[in-house]
Order: sequence, then C-alpha cells, then structure tokens
Amino acid sequence: MLRREWPFAVVLAVVGAGLVVVSTGYFRRGTVVLAFGVALALFLRLLLPAESAGLLQVRSKRIDVAVLTLLALGTGILALWVPPPPA
Repeated sequence: MLRREWPFAVVLAVVGAGLVVVSTGYFRRGTVVLAFGVALALFLRLLLPAESAGLLQVRSKRIDVAVLTLLALGTGILALWVPPPPA
C-alpha cells in the first residue's frame, strides 16, 4: 500500500519542506518551494499512468493537470510578486 503511494509522499514531503521554510521566516523562498511541490505533482500526474498515480489521481487526468497547472503557476507568480520585507 505504502509503496503504491510514493508520488503523493514525495509531493507531500516537498510541500512540508516549503511550509517549514515559511515558518522559519523565509516567506518567498518557502512559497517558491511550495510552488515547486505543486509543479512536481503536476508532472507526476501528467507522466504516470493512472495505476501508479495513487492519491494524485482525483478526477480525470485532464482536470487534474489543469487544476495543478493553475495552482502551480498562481503560487509561483504570487511568491515572486510579493515584495520582500523591508530590511
């Protein structure tokens, strides 16, 4: 069971690392890592067959890829758009 869910575990680890970076005070770096985690989920969902996608498979492949694309682009753009805090 756990071996079958490796794509979701990898994405969850990257997103968790991004949240840790954000919680240590590096908002921009952490949100870029979060955007990378969502982009990783996008590419894994796009490349893996349905039997191997595990919990990354929510709906049809087309809908999953479209939603993950919007989330990855939106998170990445907003991460780079937010101005850094004043020094």
